[in-house]
Order: sequence, then C-alpha cells, then structure tokens
Amino acid sequence: MAIHLSSRRIVFVLALVTLSWASFGFGQNPQQTPPSANEPAPQSHGTGPAQEQPSGQVPGNIASGSIIGSVVDQSGALVAGARVTLNGGGPSSSQVALTGADGQFSFTNIVPGPFRLTITSSGFAAQTSAGILHLGEVATVPQIVLDVASNVTEVDVGVPQVEVAAEQMKIEETQRVLGAIPNFYVSYIPNAAPLNSKQKFQLAWKTSIDPFTLVVVADTAGVQQAQNHFREYGQGTQGYAKRFGAVYADTLTGTFIGGAMLPSLLKQDPRYFYNGTGSAPSRVLYAIANAVICKGDNGHWQPNYS
Repeated sequence: MAIHLSSRRIVFVLALVTLSWASFGFGQNPQQTPPSANEPAPQSHGTGPAQEQPSGQVPGNIASGSIIGSVVDQSGALVAGARVTLNGGGPSSSQVALTGADGQFSFTNIVPGPFRLTITSSGFAAQTSAGILHLGEVATVPQIVLDVASNVTEVDVGVPQVEVAAEQMKIEETQRVLGAIPNFYVSYIPNAAPLNSKQKFQLAWKTSIDPFTLVVVADTAGVQQAQNHFREYGQGTQGYAKRFGAVYADTLTGTFIGGAMLPSLLKQDPRYFYNGTGSAPSRVLYAIANAVICKGDNGHWQPNYS
C-alpha cells in the first residue's frame, strides 16, 4: 500500500513539472523589434506586378554616365540655342537639349554604350558627333563647329564694284603720253571694273578741262584765225574768242556724247583696253578692231554702237 501511494506521488510531481515548463515556454512569445534607421527595409516578396522605370531613366543596377560639350561657329563664337539630339543613350528613342548662352549642353543619367549627337541651328548646316559612354563616365565630346549652310553662303563680302572702278579711274586720270598728253581713256587692266554713268561723265569732264585740252583748243582757234577760217567771226580778240568758243564747244560735244552720254545709254565702256600680249600682227589687228567693237558694261565684247 505504501509503495502504491509513493508511485502516485511521483506521477503527480512529474505532471506538475511538465505543466510548469509548458506554461513558461508559451509565455515567452517573441516580439518583433523595429528596424534601426541604418537597416534597409524588408523586401516584399509578393507576386504583384513589378514597378516600371520611368522613361528615360537609368535602371538602378546600372552605373549611369553623363555627356557634355559645347557648340561654336566657324569664327569660334559660341552658338546659343542650338538643338542637340542624343540617340542611343537610354531607354527612350532620343533626348533633346538646347545649348545655353555659353554654348554648352549636357545630358545626365545616360545608359553606358555607343551614342550619337545631331546638332542643328538656324542658318547652319547640321553636324553629327558619335562616341562611346563607359560606366560612370562623364564624357566630354570634342568642340562641335557648325558650318554656315550652303544655301546662305552667297554673300558678297568684297569691295563694291563701283569703288573698285573709282580707284582704277584715279589711276587712269594720271596717265599721260610724253608726260603731257592725257591718256585717260586707256585701261591697262584687262578685266577692269565697268564704269557707271556718273563715272563716265566724270571722266569726260576731267578730259574737257585738262590743260592740254585747253591748249589744243587755243592753238586750233589761233590757226583758224591766222588762216581766216570762218571769216564771219572777223579778226582781233573778238574773232579769236568766237573761234575759241566754237572749237571748245565742238570738243565738249564730242567728248560728252561719245564718252559719256551714248556709253551710258547703250551700257558700253568708252575706254580702250590695252593688249600687251601676243604677236605684233595680232596686236595691230586688235587695235584696228577696237574701232568697231568695245566692251559692254557686262564685260563682253560687242559692236561699238556708242
């Protein structure tokens, strides 16, 4: 009987110990500690759709790069407002930037790899530049020089033709044969600039008031009076003055009509263009031909109507 009670007590004690350990284990429920500020947030492993990258942005697992450069014209002046188009630098088909007042442009957050730049600006021909962007690189493209568009290059930046003719005429007005006889109507420049109407009249006036012309007129009037030509003019000072006036009027009329009025009306050059090359016979024929032909204001030879 004693042994039986003792075994019952042992079973009872073991049951109490078991219950005590069980209650202690269930009471220690683990509590989730909040993540510290330096620890990354837990990743979600849900099955929902992945978030898309915005267009033109580089995915987070790729080291992006940048492209910078500048645009100038042929003179080295900065070109502001030029349109720079980037192709091959990201998910989007192309990206566009405009140069600033300093001629600079830049593209950032660009996917590494080959790229191509196309630069356009009003009044300039389009230019292209290509290269390869490496991981994390800031690529500086060589300075891009824009050429003037071919359809706007027809610009005359030379000296105006009338000014060239004026300078050539000044030289002609100093030309004299034997240091005295005017040689104003001879050009030693084969392709001399044509004279305008004003210059043709100036050359005629210069010839008419030249001292040598006045001497010739005076001598002619003296010969006429000595030989009593135009006897109705009489003799003496009065007769000489009349003869001088008549001869000078003829000289003025011939010089202005043949050297200014008709050449201006018919657009022909009144000058003789000296030919200093070729054989003697060819030069003689050239001089004879110039009695019936002359250069027009367009530079072409034509019949001498004037």
